[in-house]
Amino acid sequence: MTIRVARGPLMTMVLSVILVLVFAAPSKAADRDRLEAFLEVTGFGVALDSLALNAADAPQMLGMQASDFGSDWERVALDVFDTDEMRDVALDILSQTLSDEDLAHAAGFYASDLGQRLVEVENASHMIEDDSAKREDGEERVADMMRAGDDRLQVLKGLNAAVDQSGNAVRAIQEVQVRFLMAASHAGVLDRSIDEQSLRALLKEGEDELRIELKAGALAGAAYTYADISTEDLKAYREALEHPQMQRVYELMNAVQFEIMASRYERLAVRMADLHPGQEL
Repeated sequence: MTIRVARGPLMTMVLSVILVLVFAAPSKAADRDRLEAFLEVTGFGVALDSLALNAADAPQMLGMQASDFGSDWERVALDVFDTDEMRDVALDILSQTLSDEDLAHAAGFYASDLGQRLVEVENASHMIEDDSAKREDGEERVADMMRAGDDRLQVLKGLNAAVDQSGNAVRAIQEVQVRFLMAASHAGVLDRSIDEQSLRALLKEGEDELRIELKAGALAGAAYTYADISTEDLKAYREALEHPQMQRVYELMNAVQFEIMASRYERLAVRMADLHPGQEL
């Protein structure tokens, strides 16, 4: 259960997290074969694959439409968000930062019967292309729980809080936006240049609104994703996520996910500069 950025509207922060983890990591990091198995058993590999779905919304972040970039847009976007490449990057970072002990702890939980049932529903939820339908369904479920005073709602909130206890998601998403918009500006995709400090100030003004939107979206997403998982099982999941070793694993996975997303958006911005209506690369 990694943080999923809502589609639609860190270099410094994310890289600092990764560097701290690199230099503080135990001397014996996990080997690559075990890491590949880790991606599968935890569902983190599918979470990374799903980042490719976010590429479709890149033009909207620039106030544009996919049609503004010609008929070859989809191919270029998928090429930049190549799932094999993204997994390789993740494996490279995890091989230097994820200890055998923490890998075994997380993999052990997700390999259990409950863990595999959770991974199954999470994987299915990650790869749904129509986020609007998923969000609507989840919001209806949340509303029903609120009306009924169902304690399941608090359990879902606890799950989401456990995934990002450090509260870095908002700053990470802002950094992804900054890196993408600045790359688009430098590449000439936009009609005028962007001042980075002004952009950061503007994003800072909307930080509270973004935080509220992320929490609402995450809650609706959890309500949808775990609809077929019992409340008691979700309580067990929350306890598992709150374990110190799982917290270290999730902090690392979130940092890896956001860094891959930011670097891919930067690369996409450069490619977008050469795409125009009617032109193919």
